[in-house]
Amino acid sequence: MLAAAVAVLVFAAQDLPPGYQHFYNLDFGPALAEFERQAAANPNDPEAHNHIAHTILYAEMFRNGALESEMVSGTNAFLRREGLQPSKADQAKFAAAIDKSIGLCEDRIKRNEKDKDAYYALGVAYGLKANYDFLVNKAWSDALSAAGKARKQHEKVTEIDPEFVDAYLTQGIHQYVVGSLPKTVRFFGFFIGFRGDRAKGIELLRKVEIYGQRNRIDAEIMLAAIYRREKKPEYAIPLLAVLSQRFPRNFLLQFELVQMHADLGDKVKCLAILDQIEANRTARRDGYERVTKERVAYARGNLLFWYQDFAPALASLKTAVADVSQLNLGTGQLAWMRLGQVHDMRNERKEAVAAYEKAIALAPKSEVAKECKSYKSKPYRRT
Repeated sequence: MLAAAVAVLVFAAQDLPPGYQHFYNLDFGPALAEFERQAAANPNDPEAHNHIAHTILYAEMFRNGALESEMVSGTNAFLRREGLQPSKADQAKFAAAIDKSIGLCEDRIKRNEKDKDAYYALGVAYGLKANYDFLVNKAWSDALSAAGKARKQHEKVTEIDPEFVDAYLTQGIHQYVVGSLPKTVRFFGFFIGFRGDRAKGIELLRKVEIYGQRNRIDAEIMLAAIYRREKKPEYAIPLLAVLSQRFPRNFLLQFELVQMHADLGDKVKCLAILDQIEANRTARRDGYERVTKERVAYARGNLLFWYQDFAPALASLKTAVADVSQLNLGTGQLAWMRLGQVHDMRNERKEAVAAYEKAIALAPKSEVAKECKSYKSKPYRRT
């Protein structure tokens, strides 16, 4: 089954439009320019406006490190992430694109209640709004409400046309995310008649992965993140490997492969991938000039930390924090915490406390800061 899924992915990636070729290679500037050109040429196409909003949101997520699957790899870690802070211009552009898309879709539905493409685009718009409400505004109830609207629009699509497989992507994500919420948060779902089901969500995403036309790649990326969260790296690795081949400038996929192989205990493979990332970075090829030496050093130090190779881990983590401005906030904070933990494991208590204080200072109200405060009181020990 995995081989078949990978073959489908190879086929699906071949005919992407230029805008999304840029998008999946993390080249968000050219992607946005292409989508804005399309919207100017086709102002009444709601999907063109959705593409603009999609790119603005993901460019900001990329800038803040939120595209890396640490946001979903831990137990509900995605619920605790601090809000993004896009510029006012990007906020206005995102809102305008979403409002335009929703307005166009609603006008089309008024004229034709069976317009499945309008319902589909409307669901995408609400899905993007849900992500934005959560990731930028941290407005949980608004995000859940918009996500529910997105799911309902795409349920309408599949009621009209059960073979419109791409509409199952939003349904699958919503099933999985709501099914993963803590009971105290998920309780809200009972009031809108939807509890979520993680297994059902994965089933729907796999359906899109195999049979979808527009959303196969998104389904693969989402499934890879979910497989990591579900501790099934053997399912994620083949998908990430092929995605990496198709989108060679997307270095995040390579970092994800490191994590997946680490979960399988393959230290040699992990280090080989990191060596290749560093070689690409040094040669400034295939977009890897955007990767800093500090980011590679953190990945290596973090890996060696878990393998208890504390001396080389210490050296790598010191490189990572030497200029922490070269890391996004979350990674920088983790680098300082890991450095403190390594010092604790080496019984270097003074150095450990100093590193924890650096981590806390970067984002005092974060979960990592809370964890570091506990290590200041009691030294970290591997359980």
